[in-house]
Amino acid sequence: MKSNNVNPIPKVKISNLSKIFGDKPQDMLLHVRNGMNKADLLANHGHVLGLQDINVDIQASEITVVMGLSGSGKSTLIRHLNRLIEPTSGEIVIDGKDIMKMSKDDLNLFRQNKMSMVFQNFALFPHRTVLQNIALPLQVRGMVETERDQEAEKWLERVGLSGYGGYYPHQLSGGMQQRVGLARALASNCDIMLMDEAFSALDPLIRTDMQDLLLELQKELHKTIVFITHDLDEALKLSDHLVILNNGAVVQQGEPQSILMNPSDSYIEAFISDINRARVLRVRSVMTALNEGEVYAGDVYVNDNLESLITLSEGDTKHTYRVLDNDVAVGQIDMGTIIRALVPKVSDKNNPIL
Repeated sequence: MKSNNVNPIPKVKISNLSKIFGDKPQDMLLHVRNGMNKADLLANHGHVLGLQDINVDIQASEITVVMGLSGSGKSTLIRHLNRLIEPTSGEIVIDGKDIMKMSKDDLNLFRQNKMSMVFQNFALFPHRTVLQNIALPLQVRGMVETERDQEAEKWLERVGLSGYGGYYPHQLSGGMQQRVGLARALASNCDIMLMDEAFSALDPLIRTDMQDLLLELQKELHKTIVFITHDLDEALKLSDHLVILNNGAVVQQGEPQSILMNPSDSYIEAFISDINRARVLRVRSVMTALNEGEVYAGDVYVNDNLESLITLSEGDTKHTYRVLDNDVAVGQIDMGTIIRALVPKVSDKNNPIL
């Protein structure tokens, strides 16, 4: 859910954030700033470069997806947002407050009231019922039992598990357990949700169902969500803003469609090379200006994917369609444009991802 402001103030502003794991991180930071890469830092000094000079603005009511291969730094980054990991340098400002300057007590209150987290391994308490698991953040805040159970029941129903409140986690499937984890995060009523590989452990069909559920809930709740994944299809489906990491640094970030159409370098080109572009690219990303006097084969919409237009055309490459946004004509698209868009840009095929 994108903000309507032209220059919105970020909900979360990450500035010059770096993290080095080891005994002398500050000393090692100088080497990194002088150009030493992750491999050389480990080989020569026995320190691990987790994050390097991260600058990301996370807008309110949007889903920001951070993705990359294993070891890219994405889980390290999300754990900085609630200070489960302390940075070597940099600043994180949330709603105008620098969380690095928070006292221990203030930080605990911040974690309880401002930010919830959904984990890959569900992180449910086996000795608690489903309802008790969902109500846990409300119990921590001191809410009386009847009120917190009522709130938990509401979210249990919202995620499609009405009637399962008295069950224990081991009695549920993996997908059902993750729904409980999502309900618990929603019950906390926090502005910000952190989701670290939240759907990665699920079977493909269940994973798709959870993605659809998240998008459905987001339309209603407008949370600020930071979602970590290594799966590009998942990232493209969920994200308003996509951040791609490699070796602890941001390689490219922006609106997902823009990244697909304008990869910044050969690393990004290789990263996106295997996706089904017809299924992911939207009409709005490749349409052209209206041509007065053009005869259109029909109308399509800005957020239709290119695959749907190929089906609509029934293989006729001569068709041109008028593009509508809320029933207002905003452009046109022809089959030649679609075919060109399906061919990825490649500047250096010999540059591997790893």
